[in-house]
Amino acid sequence: MEQLSFFAVPSPCVGVCQSDSRGYCLGCLRSRDERFNWMSFSELQKQDVIRLCLQRKKRRQFTLHKARQQELLNQQMAHTPQLDFEDKQNSVDDVDLADFSLDD
Repeated sequence: MEQLSFFAVPSPCVGVCQSDSRGYCLGCLRSRDERFNWMSFSELQKQDVIRLCLQRKKRRQFTLHKARQQELLNQQMAHTPQLDFEDKQNSVDDVDLADFSLDD
């Protein structure tokens, strides 16, 4: 049994009207079926679509956030030289300290 609604659920359309690779609208995040059948949906169905769109938006934001974090980490790794204190070519045994003096 549907709950009575005092206000009509407005369309979440923001006028972008382009689909991503998965078929969701880039603007409102509704699926193709959700967009085409919006006018025939009951108020409860429309509220459910709105709930799904909010979940998709949060998922998209989280994915974008994780991608940005990974990109920043990659940039940091590329710009931060690795500190390698072991000189493979000159070991301690190969260093000539005969001329070295602490007294000047």
